[in-house]
Formats: sequence, C-alpha cells, structure tokens
Amino acid sequence: MTTVAVIPIKQLSGAKQRLAGVLQADERQALFKCMVEDVLTSVEACSYIDEIWVVTQDAAVAELCQPYAVTIVPEPAGSGLIAAMTHAAGLLAEKGVDNLVFLPADLPLLTTAELDIVLDGFTAQGKPGICIVPAEDLGGSNCVVCSPPDCLPFGFGVDSFRRHLGIARKNDIEPIVLKLPGIGLDIDTPEDLWVMLERLALTGVESHTYLCCQELAVTEKLQASFSEEAKRL
Repeated sequence: MTTVAVIPIKQLSGAKQRLAGVLQADERQALFKCMVEDVLTSVEACSYIDEIWVVTQDAAVAELCQPYAVTIVPEPAGSGLIAAMTHAAGLLAEKGVDNLVFLPADLPLLTTAELDIVLDGFTAQGKPGICIVPAEDLGGSNCVVCSPPDCLPFGFGVDSFRRHLGIARKNDIEPIVLKLPGIGLDIDTPEDLWVMLERLALTGVESHTYLCCQELAVTEKLQASFSEEAKRL
C-alpha cells in the first residue's frame, strides 16, 4: 500500500497577511518558512508515508524543500488550492497510489504521532475511504486522507470541513472524523499564534517555529498588539 502526502504551498512571499498587525512582511515570511520546515520534518518521519509531494510554482519553496525527501510538483498555472489538489490527486491516481494525505504547510504543532493515529486506522479500512481532521473551530479541513486519491472532488474554502462531509456522503462514503490538537491548529491570526506559543511552552519543544518566534520576540509583539486592541475597545 502506497501513501503520498501532498502539501500545497502557493509562495513564501506575502505569506500570512492576517498577521500583518503583529509582524512585518519579512518576519511573516521567516515564520512561515519555519512552519514549512516543521511540517516537513514531522511528515518525513512518518513510517506510513512513502513520499512527499509539494505542489508549488515558487522557486523559493523548492529551495526550502531541498534538505527533505520531497518531490516538487508544478502547480497548474493560475490555479487555487482546489485545482492544485485535484491536479495532484489525478497524477497519484494514474500512478496507482493507494492513499493521498492532504496537509497544509501552516501546522507548526503537527507531530508524527498524530499522523500515525490518522493513518494507522485508515489504512486498515476498505476502499473508497475518507478521513478528515478538522480545524479546532470545525471550519477548515486541516488534513484530508483519500483512498483512492481521486475518490471525491475537493471542497476547500470557507466551512470546508462540513462541505467535505457532505461531498463524501453524496458519493456514498461515510468519512472518518478525528479531532487532533496539533493538526487542528493552523496559524492564520494573532490569536492562533498566541495559542501555539502557549502550547509549545508547555511541551518544551524547541521547533523551528518556536525558535523563530523567540528570535522575533513574537510573544512581546503579541502582548503589545493585544494591549493596543484593548485600549481601543
């Protein structure tokens, strides 16, 4: 049984615009690069995953991935997330790959242990099958496992978790749903960043992302930002 993780990364420049109130553009890019490295480190260590595909057109992303066992797949021109994932799923289906694992690149608390939990149970079930790990607010789909890779059309975007549930059931597939704290936290807002730092402080894990936040004094910048916001209320 062959399993391929697919991580779409549009580009490094301009990443994490919703953190602009806390971090400058170069700081946001540095932080995002560290998130990518943490995700790749955890995925590469997962024994259930045979190959990692990063879908991108950005040469800077390809360079960042060089130390890892990654295949760079060119993103279809002008495409968004759905088109990029549909393209990758089609290629994997043609190759006869059994399982596709979608992961975004902004999951700094992702662990190999959580990936093991997702894939240990999933690989034992029959085809076709879907497993979804939602974001903590049950809005987004932070991990989607598909067997075979093209067994359903993707529905990323606002409220994608519920949309994927509906798409799966419409295609006569009852999805497995797992709620996991590491995969569940993607970083979009200053509040997400604060939660991440609190959890990393508790675990004592000195990840690329954590060390970057220390170097950029992110805790102090978040405190200042929240203080200014409170004054305006």
